Amino acid sequence: MKILKMMENNINERNIAQIVDCLENGGIVIYPTDTVYALGCDALNNPAIERICSLKEMKSAKTNLSIICSDISEVAQYAKFNNEQFRVMKANLPGAFTFIFPALSKLPKAFKGRRTVGIRIPDNKIAIAMEQALGRPILTTSVEGRDDDYRCEPELMAETYNGAVDIIVDAGRGTLTPSTVVDCTNGDFEITRQGKGELV
Repeated sequence: MKILKMMENNINERNIAQIVDCLENGGIVIYPTDTVYALGCDALNNPAIERICSLKEMKSAKTNLSIICSDISEVAQYAKFNNEQFRVMKANLPGAFTFIFPALSKLPKAFKGRRTVGIRIPDNKIAIAMEQALGRPILTTSVEGRDDDYRCEPELMAETYNGAVDIIVDAGRGTLTPSTVVDCTNGDFEITRQGKGELV
């Protein structure tokens, strides 16, 4: 397991290249977002998704899976949304939101049985640089730990996930407030979890 130190205001392209190489080879990365630290993998690599699902014990098909996209045009390849939902996304993204939409069939078989997909475009330069360099979405799910420090401090995450992840991106102490989850599957905007984002 590698720990790569990198801050938003000083993104190291060599580190990004290492991360992309890891993701392309089915690896799992812990990285910062605009909310909490997250576990991520190539969202189109089914074995990598299964690794994360096993790691977090997300066995139920009812468990939502979320992906990071770099912009809304990319979202349109993986999720179904209408014009009003597009307007709301455009007004709130990048930002601390997870929008839940009906999933399109382009997603891999790990999503089968899950009729929805969570969409994130985080306001974090590292996460977006990773996604853009990879050239496809990154599956994303929050890290877990036995207490707040273990969910915020990359060095403690290394203890928890030693042998289970391939790279940890250390961007300093993280935060604990998750994204605001907005369920759009019924054509409306139902906030099912109020987090950091304030919907406008």
